[in-house]
Amino acid sequence: MKAIMKTIITFFLCSAMAFSQTAKTSKPATHTTPPKKTPPAVATPQSAPATVTTEEVQSFLQKMFGFQPSAVWKVADISPSSEDPSVTRVVLQVGDQSQILYVLPGGKFAMAGEMIPFGADPFAPVREALAAGAHGPVMGNKDAPVTLVEFSDLECPHCKVAQPVIEKLVNESPNAKLIYQPFPLPMHTWAKQAAAYAECVRQQNEPAMWKFSDSVYAAQSEITDANATEKFTGLASSAGVDAAKVAACATQPDTMAKIQQSIDLGLSVGVNATPTLFIEGRRVLGISEESLPTLKAMIDYEAKQTKK
Repeated sequence: MKAIMKTIITFFLCSAMAFSQTAKTSKPATHTTPPKKTPPAVATPQSAPATVTTEEVQSFLQKMFGFQPSAVWKVADISPSSEDPSVTRVVLQVGDQSQILYVLPGGKFAMAGEMIPFGADPFAPVREALAAGAHGPVMGNKDAPVTLVEFSDLECPHCKVAQPVIEKLVNESPNAKLIYQPFPLPMHTWAKQAAAYAECVRQQNEPAMWKFSDSVYAAQSEITDANATEKFTGLASSAGVDAAKVAACATQPDTMAKIQQSIDLGLSVGVNATPTLFIEGRRVLGISEESLPTLKAMIDYEAKQTKK
């Protein structure tokens, strides 16, 4: 089964590997798409009808991988691409990973991997969308000139590993502030509840939200669907807030609506995995200790740009 999943994942990742490593090296990403005269505008997934149906995608996947009886996939989302609404963005759940397929206009050809922006200021549309929609808790100097936005999932093991690196980055970068946005993935069964608890902790005491989130990461292996409510309530109390009020708040429609708004914002700017970090609109994947020098260089560069 693992070999089959590797075959499918390799198919979808082959054209994205170089781009996904940009945070680990100082070399810029390359892109072979012909340049456009103006940067693409950011659009929400609902801005135009998708041109491809679920049935068409399923038929394509069956033709591609049907010879492997154990192959498993799920069509998670079909919507216009935020980079170009004439292109259909298909999100596939392959094993425990999300993969992206771009179906080009006309529906005769598709491109696997990632699309990257182009233009004189390629990150401006995403930067503006995040400035308008990212209203999560802030870490660091709120007046810092460079804005980082993190989309994360409290049930995600990769987020658990990356979070200390991101916190170290903010602590060692006086020119940067971090805005946290919840992005619970659909395959994680208690992630959305954890995000709701974090939001309600934040409403009582914003610094306590960071303490609560760190404690959830630390307890990941102990949390189950059966004990999640009890665990989150206890961790909220340990964070120094009124746990009973947090538990009540976490079930309210308004709270869930805020989590969904954050998910929608992430989808509109191309988030399809966690953690995803944006530095002044530039998407960065592969957060690790080794990537810190590159991330700091990006922040320093953006800080200099704001002074021009």
